[in-house]
Amino acid sequence: MYYEDMDNQAQAFAKRGVEIDLGRYIAGRFASMVIAVFLIITITFFLLHALPSGPFSSERPVPKSVIEALNEKYKLNDPLWKQYADYMKGVVSLDLGPSYRKSGVRVNDMISEGFPVSAKIGGASIIVVMLLGIPMGVMSAVKKDMWQDRAIMFVSAIGITVPSFIAASAFIYVFSSRLGWFPSYGLYSWKHMVGPVAALSGFSIAFVARLTRSSMIDVLQQDYIRTAKAKGLSNISVIYKHALKNALAPVVSYLAPMAATILTGSFVVERIFAISGMGKYFVESVTNRDYTVIMGATVFYAVLLVSFALLADIIHAFLDPRIKLGE
Repeated sequence: MYYEDMDNQAQAFAKRGVEIDLGRYIAGRFASMVIAVFLIITITFFLLHALPSGPFSSERPVPKSVIEALNEKYKLNDPLWKQYADYMKGVVSLDLGPSYRKSGVRVNDMISEGFPVSAKIGGASIIVVMLLGIPMGVMSAVKKDMWQDRAIMFVSAIGITVPSFIAASAFIYVFSSRLGWFPSYGLYSWKHMVGPVAALSGFSIAFVARLTRSSMIDVLQQDYIRTAKAKGLSNISVIYKHALKNALAPVVSYLAPMAATILTGSFVVERIFAISGMGKYFVESVTNRDYTVIMGATVFYAVLLVSFALLADIIHAFLDPRIKLGE
């Protein structure tokens, strides 16, 4: 009886909310996703071609005949509008073109080789963020203004202010060089993953903890939570059955871009730990002016980001009590 009364009060906002057609909602969000990716590709393409130096520019003097031959080989002498049209055709057919700097290597092959490595440490980092960040935020909200809350907020403040490359360098110095507990490069065993995962997840754990705390404090002040406590329900039931679901809505919105960023790998962190993931290819492509690889990495990241954003919107529609899903 208690739970029935509580569910009725918890869904009070839903009765005054909006009803949406889930299929139409997803279709609209998918259309926005396609437009966003199109704009990102277009802006990146024209910005790269607006640079004063070309993809075959080098500090060492290169014979003009060689540059002309390379431009002809990769059709860089064509009008800009034709290069753009050809590239968009390739994107539609899922062909991101050849690398300008690595002969016989295509961008698709580089992504298929580098992304699984980045996704390996990225997936572990996302799990760590959710297993630590959300419980820390809940604990901090429940123990508001107590020593547990102050301790968690102090640790999260450090996590937010310390950049990932500083955390990675400090980890290598302390735990690899001084203590010798973990390897400092490569990705060959679970010990090799500890450093990159710690460096990648540090900021997100701190941010998720603070975001969960803020949202949880707001939810715990709602009338239906007070009613639940007055009816004698246990704190665990009130927090995890009634409050946490509504508190997670803003957290889910943040997890989408966070997941895309972590899954593609922090370029700097991968470079510090000498991991051959997406970061390695992207940094090399920028250094070598390998425009097709830069474009390919940008397109891949954009698709991943908007896909996670779409997934977050769908999950948010189920979590938000003000939204009712129609047939």
